Amino acid sequence: METKTKTIAALALALVVVLTAFAIMKVESGGNDTVVLHTTGATFPQYQVQEWIDTYQEGHPNVKIEYEGGGSGHGQEAFMQGLTEIGRTDPPVSESTWNKFTATGDQPLQFPEVVGAVVISYNVPGVRDIKLTQDSLVGVFIGDIEYWDDPMIVRNNPDMELPHEKIIVVHRSDSSGTTSIFTTYLSVINRTWADTVGAGKTVNWPTDEIGRGLGGKGNPGVVSTLKQTEYSICYTELSFAIEEGLPTAYLENAAGSYVKPTDSAIKAAVAGVSSKIPEPDEGYKEDLTQLLNAPGSESYPIVAFTHMLIWKNLNGKHYCPEEASAIKEFLTWVLTEGQKPENLAPGYVGLPEDVARMGLSAVNQIQT
Repeated sequence: METKTKTIAALALALVVVLTAFAIMKVESGGNDTVVLHTTGATFPQYQVQEWIDTYQEGHPNVKIEYEGGGSGHGQEAFMQGLTEIGRTDPPVSESTWNKFTATGDQPLQFPEVVGAVVISYNVPGVRDIKLTQDSLVGVFIGDIEYWDDPMIVRNNPDMELPHEKIIVVHRSDSSGTTSIFTTYLSVINRTWADTVGAGKTVNWPTDEIGRGLGGKGNPGVVSTLKQTEYSICYTELSFAIEEGLPTAYLENAAGSYVKPTDSAIKAAVAGVSSKIPEPDEGYKEDLTQLLNAPGSESYPIVAFTHMLIWKNLNGKHYCPEEASAIKEFLTWVLTEGQKPENLAPGYVGLPEDVARMGLSAVNQIQT
């Protein structure tokens, strides 16, 4: 009798454990009919992604979308490990990383989701609308220009009272698509930078070696460090500068004009680039330099796409049918309704129609 009682008690305990686990799974999945999608990576599109999510979920209460930043490097890694349904990366994925994706047995797809700009912001009391030539921009970030009143800067800002204070360079400390965009641009416009520092999601910043460099994690960390450090300068995404009310520099473009990062200047840089974008199943072939230092007197020089990564879902390896359907519906909305001005966050520009159509063709390849 005692053995039978113990057996019944053990079975009851096991049933409680199973039911508890099931309840936890239901809570984590959002309830009976809710599909939870995770998207991770680039902070370059952070404000835009959050606005899309908020707007979309208002009309689709059965879908919960959770966004985590962490940088493009983190986004690519999490996507490869299957920790996120939608990856986000600013620079196109490299061929070596693409090969790691395909080694999982599924087909990755990469395509642009929106256009943004990298801007130069600074914390110099009383100074706004500063103009920087290509040479002076490189000089500041490579460490050759030490003070704000350096003759190279003064020459193009003769009416400004620039202080004799050392320039503190703030940069990303994590693996960053914004860094990749910015350092690629510096490599495009300056051979010395290309040969000595180079381009990538992480680089060795020359100003760190001479005691005038500070790192911040993510675009939010860079902006926070800039605001706390007088006489500092940084590169960041335009939407962060707008959100924080930071000044942005006029930059010399390929035509020799000084241009602010306005919507019209970003659109001018984007015009006619669709022919340079590869098919989504060969995303690694995209050249990051295609929008950088674009021709035209009205073009802002540091403009780039930020990208989404999805799986084609061969053999149902990465997505269950409900997830695949929810992803297709959400991304179709992003590439259509989400590109309209009323659904774009400040600092972003919608994709050209032909580029958006390329993204839609990728979304339609997801197998449900």
